[in-house]
Amino acid sequence: MSKRVFDVLLVLLALPVVLPLLLVLALWIKLDSPGPALFLQERVGRGGRLFRIHKLRTMRVHDGSGPLITQAGDARITRAGRWLRRTKLDELPQWWDVLRGAMSLVGPRPEVPRYMALYPPEVRARILSVRPGITSSAAMVFRDEERLLAAAADPERVYIEQVLPAKQRHDLQYVDHHSLGGDVRILLGTLKVVWG
Repeated sequence: MSKRVFDVLLVLLALPVVLPLLLVLALWIKLDSPGPALFLQERVGRGGRLFRIHKLRTMRVHDGSGPLITQAGDARITRAGRWLRRTKLDELPQWWDVLRGAMSLVGPRPEVPRYMALYPPEVRARILSVRPGITSSAAMVFRDEERLLAAAADPERVYIEQVLPAKQRHDLQYVDHHSLGGDVRILLGTLKVVWG
C-alpha cells in the first residue's frame, strides 16, 4: 500500500468521528472569543510549494503583527485555545489538508517561509522532498516547545539556534528511513504522548 493511499483511507475512516468533533470545537471557539473558528497560515510544502495550512483558531484575532512563534502564557491565546493547543486538537482541520494532497498524516511539520529560508539549502531540499505531516517524531520530542520558549530570554533566538536544528535532524532521519510501519509507530506514539 502506498503512503498516499494509507493517508486517504485512514482519514476517510476517521471522518465520522472527526467531523462532529470539529463542529463542536468550532462552536466552542466562536462562543469563547470573536472571530472565525479556523485559522489559515502560509506554510512551505513539498517541493517548496506554498500552501495554506488549516487549524482551529487558538488565539485572539489580531492584525498579524505579533511574533510567529508562540510561547506558554502568550496573552494572545484564548481560554479554549489553551486546551486545544495542549491536546493538539487544533490540528484536526489538517485532515482536510491531507485529503487535498498538501499534507500527509506523518512527515516533517511544515514551516513558515521565514524559518524555512534559514535551513541550509541541502537540508531544505531533502526535507521538502516529502509531503509535510500533521505529526512527526520531532513534533513528539518538542511537544512542550511553548514552555521551553517561555523560559528563554529571547524565544526566537532559542527557536532558531536550538529548536530548528534539532527538528531538522529528526526530519532528515524520517526522510531517509520512512516507511508505512514507521508512520504507524509515529501515529500511535503521538496518541500516547498527547492522550497518555
